[in-house]
Amino acid sequence: MRPEHPEQIVQATLDKYARYINAGLAKLYRFADVMTTEWEASGAVIRDIYGKEYLDCSGGPAVFNVGHRHPRVIAAVQEQLDRMPMSVRAMPRQGEADLAELLAQVTPGDLQYTFFANSGAEANEGALKLARLATGRTEFVAAEGAFHGKTMGAHSASGRDTYKTPFQPLVPGFRHVPFGDIDAMDRAVTTHTAAVILEPIQGENGVIIPPDTYLPAVREICTRRGALLILDEVQTGLARTGRMFACEHWGVVPDILTMAKALGGGVVPIGAFTGRAPVWKALESNPYLHSSTFGGNPLACAAGIATIRVIQDEHLAERAVELGGYLLDRLTEVARRHSGIIRQVRGKGLLLGMEFTDPDLVLLITAEALQRGVIVFYSLNNPATFRIAPPLIITKAQLDRAIVALDESIGVAEALLAEVAADLKTHS
Repeated sequence: MRPEHPEQIVQATLDKYARYINAGLAKLYRFADVMTTEWEASGAVIRDIYGKEYLDCSGGPAVFNVGHRHPRVIAAVQEQLDRMPMSVRAMPRQGEADLAELLAQVTPGDLQYTFFANSGAEANEGALKLARLATGRTEFVAAEGAFHGKTMGAHSASGRDTYKTPFQPLVPGFRHVPFGDIDAMDRAVTTHTAAVILEPIQGENGVIIPPDTYLPAVREICTRRGALLILDEVQTGLARTGRMFACEHWGVVPDILTMAKALGGGVVPIGAFTGRAPVWKALESNPYLHSSTFGGNPLACAAGIATIRVIQDEHLAERAVELGGYLLDRLTEVARRHSGIIRQVRGKGLLLGMEFTDPDLVLLITAEALQRGVIVFYSLNNPATFRIAPPLIITKAQLDRAIVALDESIGVAEALLAEVAADLKTHS
């Protein structure tokens, strides 16, 4: 049920953002004419406080793989909520053990042990710490353009200076090389390298897919030099790209794999890192070297188990392949119609990026799309690209509606650009 005076709630919410959250965010919302608030969601549809419907083509991003409020996830969390919402952490917890066992079954290769956190950044922090502990080394190699989170260690591994410079000095020992450049990686990894940390596909950098030979070659370099390989599957994991984990496209098994976002089914936040038994041995003598008050809590684990079962039972990885191929073809047609401002459309499964000639165009297009009832996000590390990462349960008919709205929004931006160019020519 929606409130009687929604406009008052919207104005009060924006005022509170300005006074109590971040005045810059409030300005951005007002500049983009987002004079509403989100209110309810189901499947691939969001409704605002006025009842207007929006197709979710961002997925959080990549949070709502099983859709919003999937009934099986909701039911699992509700059952746990009625029984025991939080753990006293004085006894073993069945839900945590069951989810860890399930992750050992669905992750690639011989990955076996899992530590549960609350977010992707925390999962990556834990993975970096474990790599130091297991190898006795202190240096890391990461990729330019990478995004691993905004805590200090994860931020140090990330690869865009805009977000890093204000917080210097960050954690020492991180070296960045171009993503996809195996020669640069070979030069960077030494006998002092604890681990290489990479996203199999760079999400926040605009959905950058490496050459097919890249990840297998990185795996070989790490093995040869005694460094660990950490793969960050926070965005790409849980069937998003058409496999349960994106590294499976290239047959690569990391030493540590991190995940979050979609693991909680869009209901409860949860992050995790899963590793091979020889690596995990470093934590056996003192299991509390790394810990989390809320990591592995009963609600999150119930959500995680239900989410993985939904992905398996509803064949969402296969669905991502089918719908992702369809969406890529349709967006490629859109790009041909607007070739003057669109550089490239790329993607794997239902993780796609559309890159434009100018970041300002992306801001305009996302705002226009929102007015037409479609939600897409620009990429933090590549603002000239917006990502499309809808729930994997979205229908083809819903995708068709989204494509029409995006095509119209791109047309508005293109017309405005032509108008500006004509004005400049007239006054030159």
